[in-house]
Amino acid sequence: MLNLIHRYFELERNRATLGREVVAGLTTFVTMSYIVVVNPAILKAAGVPAGPCMVATILTAVFGTLLMGFYAKRPFAIAPYMGENAFLAYTVVQALGFSWRTALAAILLAGVLFLVLTVVRLRQWLVDAVPAALRYSFAVGIGLFLTFIGLNQTGVVLLGNAGAPLRAGHLTATPVLVAIFGFLLMAVLMIRRFPAAILIGILATAFLAYLTGVAAPPKTWVSLPPSISPILFSVDFRGALSWGFFPIVLTIFIMAFVDTMGTLIGVSARAGFLDENGNLPQIERPMIADALSMIFAALVGTSTSGAFIESATGVEAGGRTGLTAVVTAICFLGTLFFSPFISAIPPQAYGPALIVVGLLMLSPITRIRFDDFTELIPSFALVALISFTYNVGIGITAGFVLYPFCKLVSGRVREIKPGLWVLAGLSLLFFVFYPYP
Repeated sequence: MLNLIHRYFELERNRATLGREVVAGLTTFVTMSYIVVVNPAILKAAGVPAGPCMVATILTAVFGTLLMGFYAKRPFAIAPYMGENAFLAYTVVQALGFSWRTALAAILLAGVLFLVLTVVRLRQWLVDAVPAALRYSFAVGIGLFLTFIGLNQTGVVLLGNAGAPLRAGHLTATPVLVAIFGFLLMAVLMIRRFPAAILIGILATAFLAYLTGVAAPPKTWVSLPPSISPILFSVDFRGALSWGFFPIVLTIFIMAFVDTMGTLIGVSARAGFLDENGNLPQIERPMIADALSMIFAALVGTSTSGAFIESATGVEAGGRTGLTAVVTAICFLGTLFFSPFISAIPPQAYGPALIVVGLLMLSPITRIRFDDFTELIPSFALVALISFTYNVGIGITAGFVLYPFCKLVSGRVREIKPGLWVLAGLSLLFFVFYPYP
């Protein structure tokens, strides 16, 4: 059995070991396991029943991540996206008045379109058109985005007011001190080159949170999952086929496209998967896994899914093959019965991991040409807008628009590949039709 695993995932060729792959899969799972609780909580605001939504979230993560592991053979986990779920709940349903069933139809349509574009290689053609400077900017922008999420969830940075949009939290409060302990513990373990530093830091900090009363320990460890039948196959196409719904479909399409591409390329840049031209070999495989999981998510009743940026934690823990994803998927499957324990892991425990990963994802910035303003300006805008708008889609689409603009005004239009003009046009449509609050 072990020999079969070694051969199928090509552990030796990828300089991976069974132990590191297992630890990496566990690390990815622990870091992103919050989605099991957070996604249903957000979609509840759209009227989606929380219990069935939790099951749909888990099943989507299991389906997509197994597909990523066995078919694409990459250490990336798939789950419902943060950001897209909030867009669905607070904008599509609450602000614009569409039903969550109609929103699922938009997700399904976008997923089918993704699959078609991937199979005919148009999606890869578009990805190949993205210049290296923007590819490396994805990693930096996503890293800072993760850092901000971690700082906010741990209470180190809080939302302020109109005069000061952000402010420091109560840095001597017990919850914040627990989170700071978690960050320092991970830092020490990393400095000492200790294996599974991030995973050990998460678990140790979680138990400290229980001991100090910052978080309540799980009252029970095992429970039967609720029925998914109230939301299964609840897609409603009637409201989705109107012209007024077109901006919703377009927004979901663009957001999912750039989120997935940014995650795949950004995390791959950190893992060393990109070739000398900044391309991810056989990128169509993870893209097909992503498209199929998006279709699956809509059918079982949850929001847009795709490659998760928290996969970077598993990569940092040594994950290099699809075995990492398979381990993560198995862990997610277990949450169907151990959701009380998973939901008890507090943000003070997984938040520091997001901060650490953000730190580690900064290194690709050294590969951006700072002496060429046509490369630097769009890269800077991409990173800044991802970080300061709390929206990966807005940052990346801004980069797609600014890059050809800068090349055009500099007289270097020949450096722009045809596919980038298509992305720039879609990005402009994204900004025109985006349902601003």
